[in-house]
Amino acid sequence: MNQLGWGPWLILVAVYAAVIVRATLLERREPYARAAWLLLLVALPTIGTILYLLFGEPWVSTRFRRRTRDAYRSLLPHAPSPARDPPSPEARNAFRTCEAASNWSVTTGTTAVVAPGADEAIDAIIADIDAATATVHLSFYIWLSDRNGTRMVDAVCRAARRGVVCRIVADAIGSRALIRSPHWAAMRDAGARLCASLTVPWGIGFLAGHRTDLRNHRKIVVVDGQSTWCGSQNCADAAFLPKRRFAPWVDILIRFEGPVVRQAELIFASAWMTETGEDMRAVLAASPMPASDPSSSPPGAFPAIAVGTGPLSPASTMTNIFAAVLAAAQHSVVITTPYFAPDPPLLDAIVAAARRGVDLTIVFPNRNDSLITGAISRAYYPVLARAGARIFEFRGGLLHAKTLVVDDALVLVGSANMDRRSLDLNFENSMLVESRALALAIGEHQQRWLADSIEISPRGVTARSLPRQFVDNLLTMAAPLF
Repeated sequence: MNQLGWGPWLILVAVYAAVIVRATLLERREPYARAAWLLLLVALPTIGTILYLLFGEPWVSTRFRRRTRDAYRSLLPHAPSPARDPPSPEARNAFRTCEAASNWSVTTGTTAVVAPGADEAIDAIIADIDAATATVHLSFYIWLSDRNGTRMVDAVCRAARRGVVCRIVADAIGSRALIRSPHWAAMRDAGARLCASLTVPWGIGFLAGHRTDLRNHRKIVVVDGQSTWCGSQNCADAAFLPKRRFAPWVDILIRFEGPVVRQAELIFASAWMTETGEDMRAVLAASPMPASDPSSSPPGAFPAIAVGTGPLSPASTMTNIFAAVLAAAQHSVVITTPYFAPDPPLLDAIVAAARRGVDLTIVFPNRNDSLITGAISRAYYPVLARAGARIFEFRGGLLHAKTLVVDDALVLVGSANMDRRSLDLNFENSMLVESRALALAIGEHQQRWLADSIEISPRGVTARSLPRQFVDNLLTMAAPLF
């Protein structure tokens, strides 16, 4: 102390005080999250300050925000025309919530097919790529150099060599092994245009970038502007070698055709423009727009909207979407999500649906690759059970599918989990559709997952010992930090 003097200590105290003030004043934060961070800062000043500086805010530089905003706004004129056949009154507010988040309208005339399984989904995507004549746009959070991953690489190389413009996005963290591998170089050598999304800035480079753990979690495939895939599956085998002890990873991917394809491509194109600087307006202007006129729609077509969310969206956007879909429920809700650490509004929406008599079922994985998130999920079981929700745990691997089916008619599917990362931090993409046929197809998958699940006894989770209650309450208090 005498040798160093008081200067360094005063600086540390000033930093600590500034962090507490910042954590208290930040506007884009729910009160429960603010309380959790303040509790951590008071209980563990040094560790708490370091964690807050690293992870306390979804920090994105002004420059990155401006580029993203300008790119998105410039592409909005290329959105498809509004639906002439609106959704049902029960679903209207859910669609309006997505319209407000995306700044475009629900479309009419979309059709969809659910892939039977992980390998079949990759087979079908490769078939689409092999049939491509103009463009292939791919974005994956995790792309592995396994069997399915290398097959996709080969398909991209074939398309690029025959003159198809391939724009490929892989998250710089989630797909870092592929990006550093010869497969990435092979796609570049074949002529594909590549983007390692949200690269980690070093040194003072972070001033022009973003918080390191803000990731591009989207799964988007758009081929020739005529078909798109949306769901939870990464570009990998179900065996998922980096976490093989949780395998198989059970996912869902859905192929869409119709005007919603253009919306999915706009989500891809805006991110591509932001990160690469390529102006995508001419590309979209030259691409034929899928028809949105109900008179020309194929049989079974339905209303649909694609929406991208992330740390640059207005606060609670993804929560608002989940809550609006749940609010539409009159009879039944089936939810599958691998990671469950909801904020209070989302938890309240789930509880409210169950309390008003909706038959609400939630399926979680029995074994979770995230130990902390799995424990937080189980800490919420008593709240869910007391509200009347039925809780199941899937035993056939890691159930990674993110599905929400309401009244066998309204479907929300995509990359977003019901945890803080998806609600606040990650860039996600989702599809909201109203279709009994698609709801039935996804429901068949859900019923197969339920058949391989165990139901959690409400009495078992509500009759907890005091030590268990103490631990569970600590976990739910800590949920905003994960």
